Amino acid sequence: MPIAMTIAVLVAAGAITASSFILVNHRKHHELAMKEVDVLGFARSFMTTFTSLDPFHANAYVDRILANGTGDFAKQYRDKVNEVLLNVAQAEPTKGTALDAGVERWNDDGSASVLVATEVTYKTPDGKQTIESTNRWVLTAQREGDQWKISSLQQVI
Repeated sequence: MPIAMTIAVLVAAGAITASSFILVNHRKHHELAMKEVDVLGFARSFMTTFTSLDPFHANAYVDRILANGTGDFAKQYRDKVNEVLLNVAQAEPTKGTALDAGVERWNDDGSASVLVATEVTYKTPDGKQTIESTNRWVLTAQREGDQWKISSLQQVI
């Protein structure tokens, strides 16, 4: 009887240990999945804004982009803000759409490298033809406080 009891206790302890390990592992995967959903939602939203130009509201466009920037991206954007304003003000209105996005990798500093496919639609100046262009971008999203910000953005050719 004592041997059976010992075996039962060992089996129960093993089952509890295995269950705890599975629960912790599941929780880590769930947290990573939620973090990924969060950063991908931000990346899609940012790229939709970034690729949607409105020449009648160029200042507001630049302000929105700068509000979502940090690090090198924000510095480079600020350095070229007058050029960007001029280009946006002279551009045809565009409608940008983020077609798809995926996390390429999580970096050691907690940032995420994200690949985003976008489509930009605009009309020719005479309004007779609609042009669509698709592009791929790699961005680095860095968490600052409770929000994501872009620290790097490069078009993939």
